[in-house]
Amino acid sequence: MAETPLESRYPGERLGLPATGSGSVARVGRRIGALAIDWACAVIVSVAFFAYDSLATIAIFALVQIVFIPTLGGSPGHRLLGMRLVRLGGSWVGVWRPIVRTLLLVLVIPAVVWDPDQRGLHDKVVGTVLLRA
Repeated sequence: MAETPLESRYPGERLGLPATGSGSVARVGRRIGALAIDWACAVIVSVAFFAYDSLATIAIFALVQIVFIPTLGGSPGHRLLGMRLVRLGGSWVGVWRPIVRTLLLVLVIPAVVWDPDQRGLHDKVVGTVLLRA
């Protein structure tokens, strides 16, 4: 049976990315781990400086995403777990993409709705993909 163009054998194949290794789509475990690291850091700062204010925690988390994605290619959690965020095609994400992506990420729903390439709606909207570094 012939494979249709919409089907793929692995996440990222439709995007022209390798199945494994550097440049492949970052898998769920790494993504959740990076989110946990970034959130834990935001909670620690929130506890230390804002008596654990939930809005402060979200604001700190968002600020870290917005600052570190365009400057380091990913949040601290992404980088610690060997990932980087790029535009489709591999170029720099710029400044506005991390802002829009983060606003959608803190809404949660766009981040838990994925396509077959394991890209959340927050990444699809801004044209980015989280890759293994």
